[in-house]
Amino acid sequence: MAGGKETPRQKMIGMMYLVLTALLALNVSKAILDAFVAIELNTQKSCITHLDRGNQAKAELDGELADKTNPEKVVKVRYYLDIIASIDKETGKRIEEIDKLKFLLLEKSGEDVKKVADKNKETIVWKAYDKKTPLTPAKLNLQAVQAKDQYDVPMEVMIGEELKKPKGEGLKLWNSYNDFRLKITSLVGTYSVGGKSWSFKPTAINEYKDDNLVLGKAVDAMIAKNNVNDGDDAEVLKQLYMELTKPETVEMEEGPVHWLGKTFDHSPLVAAIASLTAMQQEILSARATAIMHIKSRVSTGEYSFNKIMPLAYGPDLANSGDEVQLQVMMAAFDSDKQPKVTSSSGSITYPGNGQGFVKVKVSGSNEMKLSGTVSIKNKSGMDKTLPWEKVIKIMKPEGTVTLPEMNVLYRGYKNVVTGVASGYDQTVLTGTTNVSLSKSGATWIGSPGAGATAVITVSGKSSIANKTVALGKFEFRVKALPKPSIFVGSVASGGKISTNPGGLNAGYPPEIPLKAQFSVLDWEASVTGIMGKKKGQGSSLQGIGSLLGQAKPGSMVIIEAGVRGPDGKVNRIYETFKL
Repeated sequence: MAGGKETPRQKMIGMMYLVLTALLALNVSKAILDAFVAIELNTQKSCITHLDRGNQAKAELDGELADKTNPEKVVKVRYYLDIIASIDKETGKRIEEIDKLKFLLLEKSGEDVKKVADKNKETIVWKAYDKKTPLTPAKLNLQAVQAKDQYDVPMEVMIGEELKKPKGEGLKLWNSYNDFRLKITSLVGTYSVGGKSWSFKPTAINEYKDDNLVLGKAVDAMIAKNNVNDGDDAEVLKQLYMELTKPETVEMEEGPVHWLGKTFDHSPLVAAIASLTAMQQEILSARATAIMHIKSRVSTGEYSFNKIMPLAYGPDLANSGDEVQLQVMMAAFDSDKQPKVTSSSGSITYPGNGQGFVKVKVSGSNEMKLSGTVSIKNKSGMDKTLPWEKVIKIMKPEGTVTLPEMNVLYRGYKNVVTGVASGYDQTVLTGTTNVSLSKSGATWIGSPGAGATAVITVSGKSSIANKTVALGKFEFRVKALPKPSIFVGSVASGGKISTNPGGLNAGYPPEIPLKAQFSVLDWEASVTGIMGKKKGQGSSLQGIGSLLGQAKPGSMVIIEAGVRGPDGKVNRIYETFKL
């Protein structure tokens, strides 16, 4: 039509065509924008759920201040409440910062954020941010936003002109979010109690391969460099740090960009606000996890725990003349209230940590039965007494060997092997045929050779007589490691994946209880009914979205991957998934 004269009818048809095309585009856009409105609503609800979860744990801990029977515990509770107050201060600061960003985006887009009316369909702000409740995000009704598809303002405010090097408010948010990660983990991991002190000074890990295994190893190494309470805090510190960590540089089809660039580039206004609310949700979730963990250091309830039961444990086997030690305690015990233990025989000591030790000399031919009571006071000072019982089997000296993970030895795999030489204070395992053994803590690691079977000898050694006696030889089958399966994120073969799936992982399904580590070398993907394939290196499925986006829901996705196992062998694995 360019350059030629058109009749009025032709011009009208052309105009109607343009209008129709625009309306179709608007319909698609509206469906997508409405989805972001729904996401924002659900994320707001999740924020309140995490806020309530943290508040409830804090209130339960605060209730322990009423326990006047235990002044030492009250001091400990006050100490931990001070730490929680610092966590709340840092949390509230970020919630307010992000709410201000949301309002800035709305104002710059020409939206009315001055009017506040709860549950008014025509009003955007249902509840404004209130410094009196600094942990509660503002409640917004994005359905009332007029410029839902506005993306110039989010890009200008959150990124600036360069996707790789964002500036302005977005960069301030990025730095504040990462600073929150450092401060909350430091507050959780740094404290003193019972004459012991721990400290955690985290460092920033922002540049890493976008893979949880890689990040997890880096966080483990950082924790190991600090004086943390490994038994109680290491796992939760790792969880908090990883959940608040985002890769600064993200690989896109057009090249590497900053996380802010990926998240807010051409992001509609409602999508940008939903992304900011998601960050508030992550912050409140971390706060709840931190408070609940701190609360676990001081138990709560009628007896300072929710359920009680007597527990006596110790060796199940002993030789005549041996001296054994039993540990008797209240399960879910309170370390600030020591139990009182009685026993039918033996002596009793109290090492602390809610335990009483019963020490007896074993006698008899087949078994020895011990019994007694364990008592503990509730908050009113009343004793709760329950009976306990323990039976010790008395056996003759003999040797046994077990494989905790499997009844075979696998080539190229660190087989964990344990042995028991009853009647001796030391157990020695020796690889007699086609297997080498090395000591690893309280266990051994078995590495079999190329043969079909292997033999392990168990011996007992007396440190007093310095004498070693072979007690038995045990034969095991030797097998190659089974092939692993591949997973899209956590989705197993046959499962449903999205058009923008996570990374590719390789490992064993739950029915194979081996802790073998596998690495994905390369992959190739195809979809039934779609021409062409996508290929890639490593575990990242970057680029597969363009292929999956062409397919219909329910289509079969076939993925072939090259996987290297701990034995160094590379297997080609084929799995199918559904869209």
